[in-house]
Amino acid sequence: MSALGLIFSNIHDNNIPELTAKRTVASIPFCGRYRLIDFALSNMVNSGIAKVGVITKSNFQSLMDHVGSGKDWDLARHYGGLFILPPFGVVENNFLYTTRLEALKNVTGFLNKSSEDFVVMSDSDMVCNMNFKPIIAYHVEKNAAMTFVYVEKEKYDVERKHTPCLTIENGVVEDVSYGSTEGKINLFTNVVVIKRTLLISMINEAVSHGKKHFIDDVVKPELSSGRVYAYKHEGYYEEITSLQKYYDENMKFLDKEVRDEVFRKANVYTKVKDSTPTEYGEKAIVKNSLVADGCRIEGEVYDSIIFRGVKIGRGTVVRNCILMQNTITGESVNLNCIIADKNVVIKDRRNLSGCENHPFFLPKGTVV
Repeated sequence: MSALGLIFSNIHDNNIPELTAKRTVASIPFCGRYRLIDFALSNMVNSGIAKVGVITKSNFQSLMDHVGSGKDWDLARHYGGLFILPPFGVVENNFLYTTRLEALKNVTGFLNKSSEDFVVMSDSDMVCNMNFKPIIAYHVEKNAAMTFVYVEKEKYDVERKHTPCLTIENGVVEDVSYGSTEGKINLFTNVVVIKRTLLISMINEAVSHGKKHFIDDVVKPELSSGRVYAYKHEGYYEEITSLQKYYDENMKFLDKEVRDEVFRKANVYTKVKDSTPTEYGEKAIVKNSLVADGCRIEGEVYDSIIFRGVKIGRGTVVRNCILMQNTITGESVNLNCIIADKNVVIKDRRNLSGCENHPFFLPKGTVV
């Protein structure tokens, strides 16, 4: 059975406005050298999916720069490969989509021209290593209309108020609610497996009746058929739903066990850059930190994530920080719980501090 992938790149932009003012959620930098879309793309490729469409909306220049032709994910192919799907995919549309269903309407041409049996839909705000092969096999075995992937979470671990949660009975989805359940919840990951022709039919039917919401208008009417199944993902899974969650998730990857769980289970691919190794000064001290290549560190770094091309001056102390690409600090700077976006410059003798529960954010290109 063949499958194609659909990745939504902008669907959760409003959750993290600080980081998506000039980029999509999919292109948010993560863990020193990755972008969030790397996880969804790698999951597709590792599952044998050779045709992937990325649905865009706005601010997707950095996303296109990152994924390019898809070569780094082995998706630069004559047949199949990577497709960037623009927001205006049908003639009658002259406005940006606002819902998942409207986004799917825009790519019906791509779906119609494809020949794969199934579609695997995924968001790009998740950090996980997920194999879609057993999910597709389960979908076929159950003769399901749709198969939803979920993870079991404690309610206090879920930050987003309007997170869809599944009510499941004997593997069948009976209801989709929005985070009102106490205790443990079945968190819907927004990963869906569906037959391609059925998805096209559902989209056309919903649009012809003026429907706009994928869950309420497409999924819920189908629940009564008893053919919407649930598949439980047992591995690591987290969603980046706010700036605080972004900070917390990056910090988790300082733990070797978390890194092994995500990165050693299967490869997570990203854009390859041929940078020089990081250079450490004579008095540099680095402890419990992830440091990418191409950096110059002359100060002290503790418990931090340092992206490519960062320069840390003499006498500078960096603690519990995320410094994105090409951030530059002067000398005798003190930073604590700071998220610095790309190309930030912090001049000599500056002292900046947030706290673990409220990191201080410096937007892209800021000079302090």
